[in-house]
Amino acid sequence: MPYQLTRRTLTTAALASLATRARADKPTQITIDWATYNPVSIVLKSQNLLETEFAKDGIAVRWVQSAGSNKALEFLNAGSLDFGSTAGAAALIAKANGNPIKTIYVYSKPEWTALVTQANSPIRTVADLKGQRIAVTRGTDPHIFLVRALADNGLSTADVKLVLLQHADGRIALERGDVPAWAGLDPMMAAAEIETGARLFYRKPEDNTYGVLNVREDFATANPDLVRRVLVVYETARKWSASHPAELNAALAAAAHLPEPVIARQLQRTDLSSGRIGDTQAATIIAAGRALQAAGVLDTSVDIVATTNGLIDPSWGLAIGA
Repeated sequence: MPYQLTRRTLTTAALASLATRARADKPTQITIDWATYNPVSIVLKSQNLLETEFAKDGIAVRWVQSAGSNKALEFLNAGSLDFGSTAGAAALIAKANGNPIKTIYVYSKPEWTALVTQANSPIRTVADLKGQRIAVTRGTDPHIFLVRALADNGLSTADVKLVLLQHADGRIALERGDVPAWAGLDPMMAAAEIETGARLFYRKPEDNTYGVLNVREDFATANPDLVRRVLVVYETARKWSASHPAELNAALAAAAHLPEPVIARQLQRTDLSSGRIGDTQAATIIAAGRALQAAGVLDTSVDIVATTNGLIDPSWGLAIGA
């Protein structure tokens, strides 16, 4: 009797084919960044938490260091990162410029940037920056903080000379006397304070946007389960970090190659109490975006609210019970 294909046989075969295709389509590697401005990423990396989570799936984890939000966003846009750590306002600028990302998690609420000068500098106020050279990393929270500080004091970037350097190089330029001011970022800023007596002459904690984790939209669409699992592990690392300050200090000091007192200063300014992203972060990012439009950094044609809503996806908070 010839073999006959029944509907059940076809269904079984179709399901088997889909399962095989799903296994074939599953990534063999997740690429994620670590950064000294993201303490939780240091814990993830040093404790091999993601490697442990994905070992059973045969999925490797590749770590890439981000020297600043600008680099993380470049890597995300190029597809060389699946997940990247940035400041919230930097992610907004990237989204407005067409970077296909979603912001899905908060790794910190920091005061990680301020305007910095040397201990013996005559600079005391933002007004003293007129006509001065300022080291800054374009597209990062320190850059955005600087733009807002200038605007709040009746100045703009046209009134100063921006010297575009990565964060660590900005600190070096300040200490060499190549620039009289630097838009700093921790932990390099904390190191400059403790090691050379650098002064934070302008601080405004509320103008520091949150530290956020971003994912490429195409990766999230294709791999929602993997994204959820990454966030669950991230949340485990955040909670551990918040409850183990001494161990976190030691891990971050080792990763940043900086003394523990420097890292302690950074962590004093870093709130790790919640990973949830939502209306609070959106309001902060929208305020930053409107300030950047007023300063001419973002085009006035950009719909800041719509762009922020398109950037932030709070639905991923369900993965961590938020």
